[in-house]
Formats: sequence, structure tokens, C-alpha cells
Amino acid sequence: MITSAFSFALMMTFVHLAGDLPTFQKAFFRNAVAMLFALAVLLKDPSMFKAPKQSYKYLLLRSVAGTIGLVCNFYAIDRLVLADASILNKMSPFFAIIFSIFVLKEKATPFQLGAITTAFLGSMLIVKPSMGNSELFPSLMGLLGGIGAGAAYAFVRKASEKGAKGPFIVFFFSAFSVVVLLPFFIADYEPMSVKQWIYLILAGVGAAGGQFTITAAYSYAPAREISVYDYSQILFTSAIGYFVFNQVPDLLSFVGYAVIILAAVLMFVYNNRHERTAE
Repeated sequence: MITSAFSFALMMTFVHLAGDLPTFQKAFFRNAVAMLFALAVLLKDPSMFKAPKQSYKYLLLRSVAGTIGLVCNFYAIDRLVLADASILNKMSPFFAIIFSIFVLKEKATPFQLGAITTAFLGSMLIVKPSMGNSELFPSLMGLLGGIGAGAAYAFVRKASEKGAKGPFIVFFFSAFSVVVLLPFFIADYEPMSVKQWIYLILAGVGAAGGQFTITAAYSYAPAREISVYDYSQILFTSAIGYFVFNQVPDLLSFVGYAVIILAAVLMFVYNNRHERTAE
């Protein structure tokens, strides 16, 4: 899980280093590279190159939500302090609980709803909604990216319940987003330097590494035992933002980080105890 968090932090770093390129162009390259990695895995075991018919509805919904979340996240990465963009995207587990109520018919406990509310209030300390805040729109886009990712996680679980395998889910999403983003990529394409090509390819490698390692993590250990380690990405992006980009979040953002991470840790502890009691 920590390897996954570091991989996604590297992805965000390379996306930012790629400079002033259209968001759709960056998103296209990110998923094109991830698609090739997923395809290579599937070709080694052709039996995984298919999914039960009843899972395709949820694969499609996962891909739509994931593509929207990806574009919004990349928009935020280019316009916010790296750690701010990262923590807003990490609101996704809380939104996943909300979407799971409707998609998976799960019930949220009062404690979980309280944790979601607390985390949302923490996100508002980062967004700092006000008419004079020039970063308000990018912050809201970052939060929307977290919402999209949360919805995608719920649909991934539903697709998995219907029999879809991890590598095929990654490939389906990557291929879908490449097709959807292609017209925008062509319309807004800007010539790139060799350095920008390298950065975007590395962003795709980081994304692929993150996707496959997080899938492996959840395959070998229950979510209740490892999910909190995903927040180590905030530490990685904060350190990279400071040492590479000289970015220092403001005091309200730091308080927001603390509130969101505290809510995540409390929910992690609660879920651990609740599920063990149920067993």
C-alpha cells in the first residue's frame, strides 16, 4: 500500500513537471501508458481477457466516474499546491462509503457518517470557499476528483462481485478513457519537448505502478488493515512539493490535512473493531 501511495505521488509529480500542457493531453498519456501495462498483463493470461456479461454495466460506470475524477484531479494538480491536490483526492474513501450505500446497498453507521462530515469540513479548510479565493475553482475541481474516484471505487467493488478480474478492470478503464479523451487530445494538442514526453511517460508508469500495487495490496490483506496507509501519499507529496517545487501549504491547509487524516484514522480503527466484533 505504501508502494502504491509513493507511485501515485510520483505520478502527480511528473504531471506537474510536464508543465503548461492541456489537462486532457496529460490525462490521455497517463492512461495510454497504464493501458499498455494492463494489456501486457492480460496477454500473459488470456483467460483474464474477458468478464462476465453482468459486470460490464459496472465496468462502464466505473470508467465514466474514473475518467471524470482523473481529469478533475489533473486540473487541480496543475493549479494547486501538490499536497492540497493530493489530500482533496484522498477524500475518495469517504465518498466511496456514500456511493456504496446506493451501489452496494451497504448501510453506513452514525460513526461513519460523522467521520465523513468531519473529513468534509476538513476539506473546506483547504478549499477555503470565498469569492476572493483565486484557487477556489481548482480546489472544487480537486474535490470533484475525489468524488469521482470514490464513485469509481464503489463500482469496482460491484464489478468484482460480478466476476470481473483486477487486470481487466484496469485495462477496461484505461482503454475507455483513452477513447473518450482522444478527441480532446487531438483538438487541444500542443507540441511537446523531449523532456515533457519523458515526464508524461513516467507519469503513466507511476499510475500503472500505483494501480497494480494497490490491487495487490487489497488482494493480500483486508481493507480494514491497510487502507489508512494510503494516506502516506500526503507525506510523499508534501515532501516532494517542498523540496522540488518550493511549495509550502498555508496554516489552514495544514489544519485541514490533520482533520481529514484524523477522520481517516478514526474510521480505520472503528472499522477494524467493528468487523472483528462481527466475526
